[in-house]
Amino acid sequence: MKKAISHITVLLMVCFTMNLKAQELWEDDSIATQKVWKSLSQALQKPDSVFRLDLSKTKLKEVPPEVFQLTELRELNLSRNQITEIPENIYKLTNLQRLYLNNNRLTQLPQRIGTLKNLQVLDLDRNRIEALPPEIGMLINLEELSLWDNEISDIPDEIRSLSGILRKFELRGILFNQEQQKRIHDLLPYTTIYFSPACNCKQ
Repeated sequence: MKKAISHITVLLMVCFTMNLKAQELWEDDSIATQKVWKSLSQALQKPDSVFRLDLSKTKLKEVPPEVFQLTELRELNLSRNQITEIPENIYKLTNLQRLYLNNNRLTQLPQRIGTLKNLQVLDLDRNRIEALPPEIGMLINLEELSLWDNEISDIPDEIRSLSGILRKFELRGILFNQEQQKRIHDLLPYTTIYFSPACNCKQ
């Protein structure tokens, strides 16, 4: 019995430590002063010192699995590639604050996107995303969400959890009627939301 209690205590301590780690947000200036690594092979030689990785415009068709070894990453730029999905392993990047995946070929987001509690900026412009998972509402530090020019047909109710947190929500280039736009405004009354003119379409 004592052994079982000891194991439970250790488990709780580990969970508590992970929780603390997920709350250590860096200021923008602190991130901006860090070296930007553009070679994954070189970054892997010093994984604990890599905070910014830029693999944009490298013709990637998938996220290299090795990226998930860089658990200290604060900024990951995978924009302007040909990536079709975000692996579930994204949950390993618990320190990530900025994720750029614009100009790819994504059609959906994994449920585990919701584990990125430190994420502040998520750029998904110019993809083919059809829906957001409910777990989007778990991104408790998300300040900017950009979905310009995607195939979104609706926004999940769970995004209401970001009310008062999300400052900017980019939805231009997506067809929403007036009723849908009003609903999204009601879900996020304190967010600056950018729409294209409402359409006469039915979703």
